[in-house]
Amino acid sequence: MLLETGRIVAIEPQGLWVETIQRSACGSCQAQKSCGHSLLAKWGASASRLWVVLDGRDANQYRLGDQVQIGVPEDVIVGGSLFMYMVPVLAMITTTFIAYHQHLNDGLTALSGFVGLVLGALIVRWRSHQTRFDSRLQPILVDEKTQFVAIQHHADY
Repeated sequence: MLLETGRIVAIEPQGLWVETIQRSACGSCQAQKSCGHSLLAKWGASASRLWVVLDGRDANQYRLGDQVQIGVPEDVIVGGSLFMYMVPVLAMITTTFIAYHQHLNDGLTALSGFVGLVLGALIVRWRSHQTRFDSRLQPILVDEKTQFVAIQHHADY
C-alpha cells in the first residue's frame, strides 16, 4: 500500500476532503540530477484534493487542518497507470497502422495517428468517469489497525 500524509480541508458525514502535496519519487531515484520532474518539484509542489471515505468512522473525531495518513493499494496505481498511458498509445498505433495499410498519404497517416491518440484519451476519460465511485479504487484512511491489516495481507502472498 502506498501511503501519503495529507491535511483535512473539509469534513462531510460520509468522508473527508484531504489535501496532499504531490511529490515524485525523486528522493529514491537514480536520475534525480538530470530529471526535469525533479527540477520542477524543487520549484514548488502542487496540491491535490482527494475524497476519502470514512468507512464507518465517526466524522466528529476529525477536525479541519488535522493531519491524516491515506493509502492506495499498489495494484490500483499500477493498473491505472498502465491503462492511462497504454490505451492512447495503442489507439494511436492502431489508427496509424490502419491508415498506412489503406495507402493514405503521409499527412493523413499522421493525422489518423493524432486522431487515435485523442480517441484513446477520450476512452481513458470515459473509463475514469465510469469508475469514479468504485470503492476498490478509492484512497482509504490508514491508522494502526488498517496498517496491520495491510501488512498481514501483503505477508499472505
